[in-house]
Amino acid sequence: MVYFDNAATSYPKPEVVYDSIMTAMREYGANPGRSGHKMALKAGRGIFETRELICKLFNINNPMNVIFTFNATEALNIGIKGVLREGDHVITTSMEHNSVLRPIKYLERFGVESTIVKADSKGRINPKDIEKSIKNNTKLIVCTHISNLTGTIMPIEEIGSISKENGIIFMVDASQSAGVYDIDVEKMNIDLLAFPGHKGLLGPQGTGALCIKDGLELQSYMQGGTGSSSHSLDHPEILPDKFESGTTNGPGIIGLGAGIKYILDKGMHNIREHEESLAMHFIEEAKKIDGVTLYGPLDVKQQAAVVALNIKDADSSEVSYILDQEYDIAVRPGLHCAPLAHETINTLEQGAVRFSFGLFNTHEEVDYCIKALKDIAREV
Repeated sequence: MVYFDNAATSYPKPEVVYDSIMTAMREYGANPGRSGHKMALKAGRGIFETRELICKLFNINNPMNVIFTFNATEALNIGIKGVLREGDHVITTSMEHNSVLRPIKYLERFGVESTIVKADSKGRINPKDIEKSIKNNTKLIVCTHISNLTGTIMPIEEIGSISKENGIIFMVDASQSAGVYDIDVEKMNIDLLAFPGHKGLLGPQGTGALCIKDGLELQSYMQGGTGSSSHSLDHPEILPDKFESGTTNGPGIIGLGAGIKYILDKGMHNIREHEESLAMHFIEEAKKIDGVTLYGPLDVKQQAAVVALNIKDADSSEVSYILDQEYDIAVRPGLHCAPLAHETINTLEQGAVRFSFGLFNTHEEVDYCIKALKDIAREV
């Protein structure tokens, strides 16, 4: 199979990721932080090593401020609901995933106000529009780093500066950028960074994290066993325990650490350049096909290796089905859990076929896919 669905989850993973997960399960698959025996201690050390690797990747000062979650959605929910209260105002954008928009809409039931800044037809956000939306009660700005629909790269450093100047908490959804694009939480003034482990970081599904800036107080939505302060019926306030109730996905987190090590060894810039070359190859060739409409900036300096298109007025799900069944090419059609983004680029009714390229894709696969698209465009 030709796998062009890396924006949903990266595949395949490096062999070292599979090996580290299975080794953890077979050799020391105990409960970290719950027991004092050597297996539990080894699992705990493996998890802490992954915290340290995340700190190295994103320039985070304190490993204890890295909160492990089961995906980016959980991380975003912890951050958004941990910050906002009745009477607060939040600013976000029309290019967000539902994992940002739905928690905000939920909080509106409890007196939280929101402003959704609209992007242009290529999915680009103007930081000045965010600045103009600030109110006296604005508590939080939430923005994706890279659109999961158009691949548009957002100006998060500029938005971070605006947030800092106005004393507003800034949260970034790095679901499509972590592991491929440079993120420095200090330089970019990011207070909350949410990301999955199973996409660009090359880890397994069931992993993710929220990184919380020192001194930022969030309310926890879940309480339970942490292995710490067990004498008390009150939930501990220390990090990461405050947000890590219950047994963590130890083998998965250790596998995530192996994925990050792989990225650091290979060089993130090398990975990014490879993905950019694939995206540019695909865009340039797809532009030549009669009946194909491409969305987004169509420039790899403004766009990640995520490309959305449609063929004439064909239903996006039908095109995806043909690619899968007749050409063994995996892509994602539909609305991509981002209805406002589709509304922004005028594809809400038709949806779009999304191609997302990863580290292990090749230019030969791109050529094969272009041939398939030419065939389909002639027939629909």
